[in-house]
Amino acid sequence: MLNKLKWGGEDELQSAKVTILHRGAPNDKRVIEGSDILELGRGFMRVASPEGEVEIPYHRILQIEARGEILWRKT
Repeated sequence: MLNKLKWGGEDELQSAKVTILHRGAPNDKRVIEGSDILELGRGFMRVASPEGEVEIPYHRILQIEARGEILWRKT
């Protein structure tokens, strides 16, 4: 889904919101703005964060949202 957004046109990935499992955060969730995604790797995405660049494995993604609609949700 992230690759589809990346190659789907201008601002598609930039406007996305990706909710991930992030232990220790409120409700163990964190939302990553698409504009913070720097790279989509084979098994991870590299994102910019206050701590610097971090790699987040795809299996931690809980939900992908774009244009106000949920495109994918982990079941």
